[in-house]
Amino acid sequence: MRVADIQQEIESLAPGQSSPSGATRRIAIKTALGAGYAAAVSPIMAQTAINTSAEGLATGRVQYEVAGFKVPAYYAAPKGKTSGLPVVLVVQEIFGVHEYIADTCRRFAKAGYLAIAPELYARQGDPTQYGEIAKLITEVVAKVPDAQVMADLDGAVQWAGAHGGDLSKVAITGFCWGGRITWLYAAHGAVKAGVAWYGRLVGASSALTPRHPVDVAAKLHAPVLGLYGAADEGIPLDTIDKMKTALAGGNAVAQASQFVVYPDTPHAFHADYRPSFRKGPAEDGWARALAWFKTHGVA
Repeated sequence: MRVADIQQEIESLAPGQSSPSGATRRIAIKTALGAGYAAAVSPIMAQTAINTSAEGLATGRVQYEVAGFKVPAYYAAPKGKTSGLPVVLVVQEIFGVHEYIADTCRRFAKAGYLAIAPELYARQGDPTQYGEIAKLITEVVAKVPDAQVMADLDGAVQWAGAHGGDLSKVAITGFCWGGRITWLYAAHGAVKAGVAWYGRLVGASSALTPRHPVDVAAKLHAPVLGLYGAADEGIPLDTIDKMKTALAGGNAVAQASQFVVYPDTPHAFHADYRPSFRKGPAEDGWARALAWFKTHGVA
């Protein structure tokens, strides 16, 4: 199931990028742009990629311990604010915590949040160094257990609480792979709201991925806003309908969850550094995400 989960990420990239020569070109592009984009991503759309300044922010790489392992993470927060900050967990795409995810953290920090993005594959490998998507999937992503991810996100919340975050105001958001995780964590962690960007909703169970969003929908702890594209070939609209039905039959929190499905919009439409980027839906989704967190008492 994990490989199927990731296929939608691949489909939103340019064809033919997994060849060795393509990997060399991707690394060259990454270096030329001076930005830490994952090596497996090509082409990088430099003309549309958003670059959020760190001016006025405290940003950097940190580590926190979970079960004896030091989990690396990127964080961003308003500079000079040492207490009472709302917290948002930012969950990566399959490509890890590269420049796009770091920039997203800075965008949240500009909006007043302490944003933290843990490296959720850190025990399995560094996804940003893989030039071939097939190897990234088989050698790293396919080996990541959901239980490990939930524990590492718990650890990120604890780190935030010790560094100025208000743990009564915690939210989560994630993209594709991270969108699926957002739904799962909303049924697991102490968060007040979630925003899932085009995360897969159904799938076959396995030892590493025993449950999927549709399986936990009825017992959410926090309402989730799902932002999806109607032209996303990896997430059929009938799976969104299945999720809506599961939510409608659940608890009050589940019933408060909502979907926005953008017409004629592909997968990864928020990823401004990729050809899949769609400015209108991306900007509308971002505004809705901030409003969703505010409505549910995070901001």
